[in-house]
Amino acid sequence: MPDRAVHVGVDATSWTNERGFGRFTRSLVNALLARDTGFRYTLLFDQPPKDELPAGAAVLAATTGRALNESMVGRSSRSLEYLWAMGRLARRENFDVFFFPSLYSYFPLFTRVPCVVCFHDATAERFPRLLFPTRRNQLLWRAKTALARWQTRRAMTVSQSSSADLESILGFSRSRIDVVTEAAHPVFRVIDDPVVPAAARARHGIPADGALLVYVGGMNAHKNILGLLKAMPTIVAQHRGVHLAIVGDTSGKGFWDNVGELRRYVADHAPLAEHVHFTGYVSDAALAELLNGAYALVFPSLWEGFGLPAVEAMSCGVPVLASRRASLPEVVGDAGLYFEPADPTAIAACVLSLLRDPARRSRLAGNALERARTFSWDRAAVLAEGSLRRSIEDGARG
Repeated sequence: MPDRAVHVGVDATSWTNERGFGRFTRSLVNALLARDTGFRYTLLFDQPPKDELPAGAAVLAATTGRALNESMVGRSSRSLEYLWAMGRLARRENFDVFFFPSLYSYFPLFTRVPCVVCFHDATAERFPRLLFPTRRNQLLWRAKTALARWQTRRAMTVSQSSSADLESILGFSRSRIDVVTEAAHPVFRVIDDPVVPAAARARHGIPADGALLVYVGGMNAHKNILGLLKAMPTIVAQHRGVHLAIVGDTSGKGFWDNVGELRRYVADHAPLAEHVHFTGYVSDAALAELLNGAYALVFPSLWEGFGLPAVEAMSCGVPVLASRRASLPEVVGDAGLYFEPADPTAIAACVLSLLRDPARRSRLAGNALERARTFSWDRAAVLAEGSLRRSIEDGARG
């Protein structure tokens, strides 16, 4: 390795996105910048950034017309002009390595600079019909993934489960894959004042009494919220005081979703209207307040690369009832219970087993706090630095 600082270019086009890959980008970059270990960073944006950025990084910005968050909504996609502008911006600098925190925002560089690309999961390859509104969107994703695979020197991912998918589905050799981690923001913590979570419930019209279940995340079909809703009539029939808060953006301005189908299901099943609450998007601070009054987080996703809401809930001392598939057992460990996500009866049985056993819930809550402490963005930064260094070393070996 050279004695001078390693110059890392970072695709920061997802910086303002509130989905998981935006949070990952902001949190990991901030953790990297907090370290003084021989790296310097330049962040590349597709529009001049309006938000305050962390100290210690240089900034380059293109002018692409529409930003990433506007270009990749529903059936739309980025233009060739957008991709060319970003690639040209990256080629202006003499980077030692270029880092894409997410395949989602990848754009081709067409340079010999080694690239590290974070492939968070292979969910799009497993469930294409649930993720893409049109055949064209699916083909564009495949083309982008193929080009990114070709340009990737080191493939980063966020769990051992996703690492296995990168091997078996995307075709990376294990020797080229580096696993990092994720962590909750410090705002997710135990709040001792009971007035705070009670006020959070009241803001969303959730009664103060009764057990509160919370779902947090996207509204896309593969998140399997519909499967959870299909389990709710059984849960409500046997536990009348239960309520479910579905937390996530219902505006339709994000990825292709099935919010309309979810709302129709609730409306068509009379008991649910009184027990299911769509909160819309809420801030992290407001979510932490709501989680502190929750009995459990329910995470019914058909597939996850990591599952950050689980760590956020655990940091608030909340157990997790989760799909037994993919990364969730790896992340949640002994802080929750598991079910088969394709079976609403199994989801209902899992939820009811915890509702009927407060002592077990208390034990899992303690486990959740212990488990949450094992995740940190500083650890993620250490692992990411290793991946960046290996990408240069791999090139030096030819």
